[in-house]
Amino acid sequence: MGNEFSIVPQPVPRVATRFRRIVTPLPVPESLAILERLRQYEPVSMRGQPPAVWARAEGFQVHDRWGNTWLDWSSGVLVANAGHGAGEIRRAIVEQAERGLLHNYVFPSEVRAELVELLAGLAPDGLKKVFLLTTGSEATECAIKLARARGLRQGGTKKMGIVGAQRAFHGRTLGAQQAGGIPSQQHWIGNLDPAFVHVPFPDGYWNEDTSFEGFLRALEQQGMKERDVAGVMFETYQGVGPEFAPVEYIHRLAEWCRGHDVVLIFDEVQAGFGRTGKFWAFEHYGVVPDLICCGKGITSSLPLSAVIGRAEIMDQFPPGSMTSTHTGNPICCAAAVANLKKLVAEDLTGNAARMGAILDAGLRQIQQSYRGVIGHYTCRGLVGGLQMLKAGRKEPDHDLAHAVIERCFQKGLLFFAPVGAWGQTIKIAPPLVITEEALREGLAVLGEAIDEVVAHR
Repeated sequence: MGNEFSIVPQPVPRVATRFRRIVTPLPVPESLAILERLRQYEPVSMRGQPPAVWARAEGFQVHDRWGNTWLDWSSGVLVANAGHGAGEIRRAIVEQAERGLLHNYVFPSEVRAELVELLAGLAPDGLKKVFLLTTGSEATECAIKLARARGLRQGGTKKMGIVGAQRAFHGRTLGAQQAGGIPSQQHWIGNLDPAFVHVPFPDGYWNEDTSFEGFLRALEQQGMKERDVAGVMFETYQGVGPEFAPVEYIHRLAEWCRGHDVVLIFDEVQAGFGRTGKFWAFEHYGVVPDLICCGKGITSSLPLSAVIGRAEIMDQFPPGSMTSTHTGNPICCAAAVANLKKLVAEDLTGNAARMGAILDAGLRQIQQSYRGVIGHYTCRGLVGGLQMLKAGRKEPDHDLAHAVIERCFQKGLLFFAPVGAWGQTIKIAPPLVITEEALREGLAVLGEAIDEVVAHR
C-alpha cells in the first residue's frame, strides 16, 4: 500500500475525444518543477495521487495548462457533487467576498442563517438543529462529543461507549480515527480509548455474516454492555468500498439504539447531497438517525461541514461552549447555499439515480469479464467500487488497483489513489452532472485499462 505514481515522463498514446485529451507525455515534463516543489516542501503523506497538475476544472472535466483534459471520476474526493466550477457557486463566492465579510467568527450573519434554515429543511422531521464546522473529521468528533455528553447526563450514568464498524473511516483526527475501524490508522495514538469498540461491517463479501446477531456478539466479546453505550456511529455506506449494509440490519440497529437510549449517528460526509441517488444515503434504509455528520458535497467547493440533529441532543452545551473559529464562514456558507439550491433545482439527485443505473450495469459487465481479479463490485447512484484481487484468490491486490488507476490516468480518466482497508479498491465517484455519453465513455476506458494491465501481467 501507499505506492507512488511514477513522476518519470513517459510517452503515451494521444487521446482526442469530446471528453478527454492527452497530447503530452505523462506526467507532463514541464510540470516536474511543480511536483518537485511539492515534494520538497510537503510531507511524504501528501504524495500518492496521479500526477495531473490541475489548472482548472469544469463540470466533470479537469484540465492542466499544457493542453491535457481528463474525465474526472474522483469529484475531487467526492466534493464536487454539483460539478467543478459551477457558475452559481462561483458567483455566490465572489459576491460574498466583494461585500468584504470574509470572516466573522460566530457573530450572527444573514448568510449563515439562510444556510442553517436550508439544511434543516432538507433534513428529516425532528432533525432541525444545525452546527456548522469546517471538515468531516470535525463533524464526527462533534457527534462523539454530543453522544457522550448525553450519556453522562442520563440519570447520573456514565455511558461513554462509542460503537463503530471495522474498516470504517470517519476522519484523521484523534477521536475520528478511534471511532474508525482501520488499525493501520490508529498506531500513532498509543493508548487507545477502550470505550471505542468495533463490530464487523455486514457487507456480505469480506464479512459474510450480515445478521444483526453479529453486532450483538461483537459487543459481548469486547465486554461492552448495552447500558454503557452512548452512541453508534455508522457510515451510511462504508467509504472504503463503498460497501452497503442490508436494510434489515440497519432497521434492527435503529431499533436497538432506541430500545437502549443510544444515539444513532450516521456519517454522511461522503454519502450525502445526492451522491447515492437519494439526497441522504440513509433514505435507502428507511431509517432516520439522531445525528447526521455531513461535509464534502455540502458546498461542492470550499471547506465546510455540519452536524444536523435532534434539539435535545444538540442543545446540551451552554452558549459559547461549543463553537469553532471558522464556524459558518460567510464565504463557505454562500457557496453552500448556492450549491444546495443547484442540487435541488436541477434534480442532480435524480440524475445520480439515472446515471447510477448505467454505471451499475457497466461495472457488473466489467466484473463479470474479470471475475478472476475483481472479487466483487458495488454501486449505488454515482458511487461505486471494484475490489481488485490477486488472481484466483480472495486476497486484496493493491498493486493491481494502483496499476489500473495509473493506466486510466494515461488514457485521460482520472481516479484518486486506491482506497480500502488494504488499498484494493478502485473507487468511482464522478460529479453528479455527468452525462450518459461521458459515463459510457469512462466505462469503456476503465474496461480497456483493466484489459491492458491484466494482459501485461
